[in-house]
Amino acid sequence: MYDIIDINPRINERHPDINESDVKIAWKNAPIIIERSGGSLPSAVLVAVGFDARSRLIEMVGAVNRDGVVHIFHAMTPPSKRTLRELGLSR
Repeated sequence: MYDIIDINPRINERHPDINESDVKIAWKNAPIIIERSGGSLPSAVLVAVGFDARSRLIEMVGAVNRDGVVHIFHAMTPPSKRTLRELGLSR
């Protein structure tokens, strides 16, 4: 559904242990992607977690552009407890 992604280079600047390939693989392997409600952006905001090639669970947040491309502007590992709760993966 959201196969075409663009990754903000700021992710690697803030988290040197996560590169573009890690995020692409984690996005492709994401078992759950939800649309976050109540965001301030004009486009839909998606939240997901997925495993990269090193089996690390990566949290990702992105906005869907008008052309359908998901611009991932946040990624980190491990995912925050808040995000896991938001995705229904913990209490």
